[in-house]
Amino acid sequence: MNTKYIFVTGGVVSSLGKGIISASIGKLLQARGFKVTIQKFDPYINIDPGTLNPYEHGECYVTEDGFETDLDLGHYERFTGIYTTRNNSITTGRIYKTVIDRERHGDYLGKTIQVVPHITDEIKRRMLREGAEGKSFDFVITEVGGTIGDIESAPFMEAIRQLRWQLGRDAVCVHLTYVPYLKAADELKTKPTQHSVKELQGMGIQPDILVLRTERHLDDHVRMKVASFCNVDLECVVQSEDMPSIYEVPVSMQKQGLDAAIMRKIGIPVGETPAMKPWHDFLDKQRNAKREVHIGLVGKYDLQDAYKSIRESLNLAGIYNDVKAKIHFVNSEELATENVATRLEGMAGIVICPGFGQRGIEGKIIAAEYGRTNDIPTFGICLGMQMMVIEFARNVLGYKDANSAEMDEKTPHNVIDIMEEQKNITQMGGTMRLGAYECELREGSKVAQAYSEKEQPSRIMERHRHRYEFNNAYKEEYEAKGMKCVGVNPAANLVEIVEIPEKRWYIGTQFHPEYSSTVLHPHPLFMSFVRACIGNKS
Repeated sequence: MNTKYIFVTGGVVSSLGKGIISASIGKLLQARGFKVTIQKFDPYINIDPGTLNPYEHGECYVTEDGFETDLDLGHYERFTGIYTTRNNSITTGRIYKTVIDRERHGDYLGKTIQVVPHITDEIKRRMLREGAEGKSFDFVITEVGGTIGDIESAPFMEAIRQLRWQLGRDAVCVHLTYVPYLKAADELKTKPTQHSVKELQGMGIQPDILVLRTERHLDDHVRMKVASFCNVDLECVVQSEDMPSIYEVPVSMQKQGLDAAIMRKIGIPVGETPAMKPWHDFLDKQRNAKREVHIGLVGKYDLQDAYKSIRESLNLAGIYNDVKAKIHFVNSEELATENVATRLEGMAGIVICPGFGQRGIEGKIIAAEYGRTNDIPTFGICLGMQMMVIEFARNVLGYKDANSAEMDEKTPHNVIDIMEEQKNITQMGGTMRLGAYECELREGSKVAQAYSEKEQPSRIMERHRHRYEFNNAYKEEYEAKGMKCVGVNPAANLVEIVEIPEKRWYIGTQFHPEYSSTVLHPHPLFMSFVRACIGNKS
């Protein structure tokens, strides 16, 4: 079977959930036995999201091969369990840089370089790359960021138009639009969808399937109206209503026959509808979770998407522990010794978030001290782990001026120091310690117990994104005073995990375990942490 290509575009407004729809399509096709991959094409000129402010773009998601990508790749991996790579995240900046580098190298033999054909040819090459011979994918799903009509996305639309003709029945276009409800008129309005499709048709692309994002149920009359005005089969007009959880979306799409419609368009026999039992079992657990466990998320970005993977990892671990994880954001910039007890009152556990820079770190250190001295389950991730280390140095080892070299280059007690290979790096983008690295666990530690469900719990692989590390010159002092270095990278002797065994659950990881947590396989550290929170609440 030739590789089939599904292009997912969006219209009317942004933030409709193209990533969730793309991930849902991938999950449904996987359930039918197909090998699937999903890629994201973003129309901004940044090379990658690594240098973007989380307030603008949400979290930066890191792949196993060490590439900084869009947060939608997190949805792809959590829904499908696939591993994405740098090839699954492309920006306009990467496209243009590739073409310009070739021009500088003389590859175009003096020709004038233009958007069409040179930019569009490079876009097409990358859209087809994951389906090339040797990859063995049955379906490649390509989500295009932005909204139809944006000037930035025009080259991507032209590339899709050309590929539709080139691939014939091996390509399908799924267009996601919005059907607003006007309260004053008490009416759902399809005109924005009609205009969005008309704009797409003006670019030479006729959508095969429409997914209508809506806050209210659409009856068959509305769907028929959209089908009629947009030249789309009625069975290919599905609705994406607001759901109690994003994990309900694949089931809703399956009930409406989205995957069946795609297969019919491509010419593959539909066959029986997959049962998706593990997914339904998960949803049953989610619906039946009645008890709540309250967890404080201590960070400086007051934005849901800034810590998206951490939030989802906590939610998933809560569901598998039969509770609802109620996450409360606590702004670390506003935390002080005088108010920390009030701000964290009622929290069964504390997560100290990752990040970069000086802003808000003292609040994270105060939260780490509060968690340690009150024996509240505390989980520090990346910078959060480093703040736990600094707090311990100041208040247990007695180094009141201890700090990270990132925050104070002249600190006499740099318990967190810049990595040796990072010292001469001047460029910001894609130059940190990125991707999956090995970590050896100390036998008998809490983390080793948490990972014990794996086949080889003594050695794990986790993803990183950092420039600074635990300073091994202080390792013996930490060990002697009760903070154990229970996870170490065997190649670089880098301390990856610290814990205080005498506490209920006080663990910090230099890596980002949230990147590895999926719907059907929640991460063992989050599972263990939430269990400790439940025990603390009890």
